[in-house]
Amino acid sequence: MHIQQLYTSCLSEAAYFIASDGEAAVIDPLRDIDTYMQLAAEHNVTIKYIFETHFHADFVSGHIDLAARTGAPIVYGPDTEAKFKVHIAKDGEEFMVGKLKITAIHTPGHTLESTCYLLHNEAGEPHCIFTGDTLFVGDVGRPDLFSGNLSKEDLAAMMYDTLQNKIKPLDDNIIVYPAHGPGSSCGKSLGPETHSTIGAQKATNYALQEMTKPEFIKTVTTGLNTPPVYFPINARINKEGYDSLDTVMTTGMQPLSVEAFNQKMSEGVWVLDTRPSTVFTNGFVPESISIGLDGRFAEWAGILLPYDQPLVLVTEPGKEKESIVRLARVGIDNVQGYLEGSFEAWQQAGMPIDLIIDIEADEMAMDLPHDPLMDIIDVRKPGEFDTAHVKGARSFPLDTLSDPLNVAMIEDDHNLYVHCAGGYRSVIAASLLKRHGYHNLRNVLGGFGKIKEEKRIPIVHPDKVKI
Repeated sequence: MHIQQLYTSCLSEAAYFIASDGEAAVIDPLRDIDTYMQLAAEHNVTIKYIFETHFHADFVSGHIDLAARTGAPIVYGPDTEAKFKVHIAKDGEEFMVGKLKITAIHTPGHTLESTCYLLHNEAGEPHCIFTGDTLFVGDVGRPDLFSGNLSKEDLAAMMYDTLQNKIKPLDDNIIVYPAHGPGSSCGKSLGPETHSTIGAQKATNYALQEMTKPEFIKTVTTGLNTPPVYFPINARINKEGYDSLDTVMTTGMQPLSVEAFNQKMSEGVWVLDTRPSTVFTNGFVPESISIGLDGRFAEWAGILLPYDQPLVLVTEPGKEKESIVRLARVGIDNVQGYLEGSFEAWQQAGMPIDLIIDIEADEMAMDLPHDPLMDIIDVRKPGEFDTAHVKGARSFPLDTLSDPLNVAMIEDDHNLYVHCAGGYRSVIAASLLKRHGYHNLRNVLGGFGKIKEEKRIPIVHPDKVKI
């Protein structure tokens, strides 16, 4: 028996590869399927089943491409409605993978079709359960995403019954393998681990503690942040189907000369720069949007980039394919090529360039008493801002800065000091502001982490002001 968790930090997503006696199954695959094909070859097995725990909202699954490549059926749980061929498992239906038995357990709550898969080892004993977005480490799946006409309270009620009747009766020693870990927006308080046990979750997971159904519904529906705007788009893509990744790669992997790249820009194609944020600020193609591969790239791309907007890329040499693949993971398939020779080619051709001024927190501290036009723009999430922020700072969460109406509330004649928590999001924000025509920008290196170490900068807490 071989069970392998394939964790993608950028999306906080876990796929699984299971192999036994010449056969294999893949659970919740990402769109780039080569990894699963390579694993099958390494273990000398044939992929027999592709199991999906539900229609994912936070990434585009590789189920369709993997089925086309292997001939394996795509298995979903009860109440599934898809526009492509699937095997809809009955609650309790069993599937053999080599000497292993996998049982489908219908667990509605996160979505109607949500289904967990209980794996029995070669001896027939329950060994682990793949819980999708039903049960996380420390949390359960939020009930307010892709739910059709049902309210979040309706789905939360289903989740309560699922946990009471399907999850809690399981043996304590069964390993829990969820679809997501910390940082995912599919729950509200996921723990730091990417696997656990049923017993540990019964002891520590707030959603598995004793409470009435009304208490549970209130608990799981309170404190939910607004889900990323691309979630319903990805859920629809997973339900309706998509172009093969090979087709997307053929279009995207076209090297463009400086002249051809400039022509694309003149036609209204947007420039996405995936180089590290620390490199981007030193020089970039004007009006480029910076989303570096060194952070939560796919997530921010899905949130900030219009899905109907064609793109061309500026990447570090050799990072073109990675950039396109990671965009495709969230359904952004409209890349029309990349700048051959990267930014250096653009610069050497004598084309116009732009830059963003980086400053240290101590420089900000020195400017603070002397700059009447200083405007501190905090692009962290509202919860981060509410916990502690610079006195007088204005909250403009990064996910709001693609909306011109929100940006219009920032004075264009002020000196903007932009920061986030550590420096990644602030560069994205600064690039968006540049694109909107704001140029008096300062990117604060190290973000709030460095700012709060600077004693001359006053920090506001919920219950006190520290000067």
